[in-house]
Amino acid sequence: MTHRHHTPDSDASHPQADPASPLLISHDNRGVTTLTLNRVAVHNAFNAELVTALIDAFEAMHASPPRVLVLTGQGTSFSAGADLNWMQAMVHASQADNEADAKRLAGMFRRLDTLPCPTVARIHGPAVGGGVGLIACCDIAVAVEGAMLGLSEVRLGLSPATIAPFVVAKIGHAHARRLMLTAERFDAQQARAIGLITDTTPADQLDGHVDDLTRLLLAGGPKAQAHTKAILRAVLTISDPQALDQTTAECIGALRVSEEGQEGLRAFLAKRPPRWAPPPPDKQTP
Repeated sequence: MTHRHHTPDSDASHPQADPASPLLISHDNRGVTTLTLNRVAVHNAFNAELVTALIDAFEAMHASPPRVLVLTGQGTSFSAGADLNWMQAMVHASQADNEADAKRLAGMFRRLDTLPCPTVARIHGPAVGGGVGLIACCDIAVAVEGAMLGLSEVRLGLSPATIAPFVVAKIGHAHARRLMLTAERFDAQQARAIGLITDTTPADQLDGHVDDLTRLLLAGGPKAQAHTKAILRAVLTISDPQALDQTTAECIGALRVSEEGQEGLRAFLAKRPPRWAPPPPDKQTP
């Protein structure tokens, strides 16, 4: 199904739900998959069905990765976190059921965080709670300058526990302590200063900025990018220096003798683009 970015209508603050609409809209274009959260009426908040759809989508991408994933939301918001109706239903569930539900949600974030392809969050509006978790799990995050974010769980008597591993890894303990405990809202510029957002841009330049990033990402070797993401995780998780040195040596050794590595080196020496690189924009077919 085709995905189109558009300026919200004047009544977008009161969107109408379309029960026939898919929870996720997926659009593929020259190796770039754009995955759009599509629960506009509740500002793309999570419920059990949306979590299932995201798990299925990410599992499919683990099996057959796109060159680049762009994650965004339909309507005026990126994601408002957990759906209030979903949360209300869990009030009446047992502790064991709540733990199982939380583990499933954590698995969704983990699948996104460990995708082998580069991932870009396109943040066109507010992101709260689990929406911030999605951003933290992406490699690159581009937000419009006016976007507001927040980790509001403690104000509901809850904790951002499920997203904490990903948020802390992205912004560090000091910033996480303040933002998770105060639950204060912060803007895209502050999010960029602490490392949650990598790029900010005016709203009318958001799509062009994302397109520029995807072109840069498509110029890299897909296997090299997958190995690089694995190494970045290893740097954070392997504490033994000798074990880490062995892991990094195995990585570069395998890539140097791989078909992709050989092609990249040959292309560099011949001063030509490697086979995986897309043609220049003016040579691409419409």
